[in-house]
Amino acid sequence: MSTIVAISTAPGIGGIGIIRMSGEETYSILQKIFQPKYETNLTEVRGYTIKYGFIIENKIVIDEVLVSFFKSPNSYTTEDLCEINSHGGNFIVKKILELCLENGATLAEPGEFTKRAFLNGRIDLAQAEAVIDVILAKTQKASKASMKQLEGGLSEEIQKIRDMLMSIMVEVEVSIDYPEYDVEEVSNQKAELILKQVKNELEKLKNSFETGKMIKEGIKIALIGKPNAGKSSLLNTILKEERAIVTEIEGTTRDIIQESISIKGIPINIIDTAGIRDADNKVEQIGIERSRKSAEEADLIIAIFDASREFTKEDREIIEMLQNKKSIIVLNKIDIAKNDAKQELLKIILPENIIEISIKNKQGIHKIYDRIEQLFQLDEIQVDYETTITNVRHKDIITKAIQITNKAIQTNKQNMPIDITGLEIKEIMEELGKITGESVNDEIIKEIFSKFCLGK
Repeated sequence: MSTIVAISTAPGIGGIGIIRMSGEETYSILQKIFQPKYETNLTEVRGYTIKYGFIIENKIVIDEVLVSFFKSPNSYTTEDLCEINSHGGNFIVKKILELCLENGATLAEPGEFTKRAFLNGRIDLAQAEAVIDVILAKTQKASKASMKQLEGGLSEEIQKIRDMLMSIMVEVEVSIDYPEYDVEEVSNQKAELILKQVKNELEKLKNSFETGKMIKEGIKIALIGKPNAGKSSLLNTILKEERAIVTEIEGTTRDIIQESISIKGIPINIIDTAGIRDADNKVEQIGIERSRKSAEEADLIIAIFDASREFTKEDREIIEMLQNKKSIIVLNKIDIAKNDAKQELLKIILPENIIEISIKNKQGIHKIYDRIEQLFQLDEIQVDYETTITNVRHKDIITKAIQITNKAIQTNKQNMPIDITGLEIKEIMEELGKITGESVNDEIIKEIFSKFCLGK
């Protein structure tokens, strides 16, 4: 394989920039552009060491750098690898990258360093996918779940299931190769027992996805209500900054505004929407249509009603939008409340399901946080001990494996020849191999690593 190089730090100006290079020619290329403070043959430098020196071009010093050395096979990619730590200016890091390319390196594709770690057997595919999840983690819980997978937690679970299936296959092979021995009845009994255990383990992993998706992607919350009910004010209060414009003029918010916070280590994506009402203005109509769409797609709707105004048909329309959705009913402006809005709400909503607040006086806001925690059982989400599925690809594979397992159980119950059950067991094992990479095609591998950033 060619020697690849890329800038591994984010674009922009910073304290340092890192240029990473990996492949057989790493040190011969480095020798042409790096002059250590003390003369040395770079091919003889020990791994896990750092050398101080200068990047040079035509005997002119380009930058003062530190170079980290990692020798094959004990590197991230299992190849000879180095990381050039330069000053973090845009020009400097690009110039060093250009020098590496001019002297024989090839620009790395997105995720190519991690791809080589996978192809060279240092990590499996599930661990490789966890790398990007660690980078993109928004909270500590998301980071912990990703690190557990990177350390091989999911891979171990999959291997444990594959080992259980392999124990059946041993019996199947014996019954096929040595039919003179009376082993088929024993194999059928063992197959049924183990297939049920496999199904339980797979369902446990599949059921963890709902929590895993919440940890990784967060909870999407839409704030809806009539104009001036207090949606934007609530958003600003939660964010503790003036993110949305708040005025006495109705219809100020004409497009959706999305911001994120964290509650109990779970990302909360809050969407402030245009006020629901009959509007003549075309721009506002588009905003209201987007509000309805946001409400449909949200995991939770916080519906805000104005306690100081009459309860109108728009309020009733908002109540209808909450059907079959997780929702929190908020009655705002209780400091200047009239009884009309509350009494009308009580005809439709149980009193214990209404949270009364005053955003102006910062009254009752904590109750909204408490209700969110209760609705999604955030206190019960733990990532320290159990493996949690956070990847849709893994969840889909496990779902298919469960379907094949059910089919194998039924085949076994019908007293079909054990080798027929064996074919279905092989299919389960092949399906699970797509998670760890043993039975995955090049197109899937290419798609997975295309989502990575350059230099990783």
